[in-house]
Amino acid sequence: MKLTALNASELLGISADTIRRWDKKGLIKSTRNEQNYRFFDIEEIKRLQNKLHGTSLNNFKILKSSQRSQYNVIELFAGAGGTALGFENAGLTHALLNEFDKDCVETLKGNLKGVNLIAGDIRNIDFSDYKDKIDIVQAGFPCQAFSYAGKGLGFEEARGTLFFEFARCIKETNPKIAVGENVRGLLNHDNGKTLQTMVNIIQELGYKVKYKVLRSQYLDVPQKRERLIILAIRNNLDIPFVFPKEKDYTVSLREVLIDCPPSDGQKYPKKKYDILKLVPEGGYWRDLPINLQKEYMAGSFHLSGGKTGMARRLSWDEPSLTLTCAPAQKQTERCHPSETRPLNIREYARIQTFPDDWNFSGSLSSQYKQIGNAVPVNLAYHIGCCLIAMLDNKIDDDTMLVEN
Repeated sequence: MKLTALNASELLGISADTIRRWDKKGLIKSTRNEQNYRFFDIEEIKRLQNKLHGTSLNNFKILKSSQRSQYNVIELFAGAGGTALGFENAGLTHALLNEFDKDCVETLKGNLKGVNLIAGDIRNIDFSDYKDKIDIVQAGFPCQAFSYAGKGLGFEEARGTLFFEFARCIKETNPKIAVGENVRGLLNHDNGKTLQTMVNIIQELGYKVKYKVLRSQYLDVPQKRERLIILAIRNNLDIPFVFPKEKDYTVSLREVLIDCPPSDGQKYPKKKYDILKLVPEGGYWRDLPINLQKEYMAGSFHLSGGKTGMARRLSWDEPSLTLTCAPAQKQTERCHPSETRPLNIREYARIQTFPDDWNFSGSLSSQYKQIGNAVPVNLAYHIGCCLIAMLDNKIDDDTMLVEN
């Protein structure tokens, strides 16, 4: 049942402002009608109430299918293996993985035994041996501007970018489906010209294209992380575009960090420690005394904007804020909810839904970077399940949405 915040508050005995605050924090979802009024799902609010009162079940688990599909994948820019593991957990098999970063390569070798991994520059790989043998090509390519975006040069327009290598792999292998993954910011990069150029190039290669922003906190990931997913289907195939359907619950830090094994992690210098120990759970710099606000923020104190990532302590009862490549950057602080320290390596990994036995190679800073850059494993699992459903043409209406 969908109700306004006011009607829901009267029914459940909580304030309308509390419901709106939960919506703003991304703990519940709202929809808008034609008059732009927000409506909320009563059952979703009840679930959050139960969670906050400690009466709900633990929703955290690393998702894994018991069945294998017949479909294979070439994955480019594999990083620390978040997408690779999620796809494998969904039932897909990798024909080839490629990664350039040496530490990421060692991480992949140590965790994905027996997988065909090509380490090195993607520009040196010839994919033509896989022509018409691949079901899915996937790539989390970096967002780069095109020198001639919008000039109508087509495929050659992207040459020199890593997206070009993704497009080249599609051209050389002719997969049934191609999947691109990137940050939400790609939507507006260069006023939308970059994304439109990418779409045009994929269409030129013989594919239909749709894209959608997925919100991880509604897809079994204890983190408010948004990713842009680009799906491309070969023109001669009559199969639907399918994206994961958002859940009516989120996973909190309390659920994901319970019994988390100890590990190495960054530490605060004494001055920063003394400041952050004064910040309450879920708080940030505005919760400090005014003299310490000015001292800690320095010149930023007088700048406009919320600056809510500064001196930020996470909350036990919410998903984490988006993990970055380091947990103690001043602009994007990720302080433990109750201990005065940055999140450590295993906590970072759990929030990205890596299993505890997934080990990361390299220095401490490299491990943080690998995890922070990864696609959450459970998010990749949901995408992988949708890809299998597309190829089987068997859609699970409870967990998937068909985009016409």
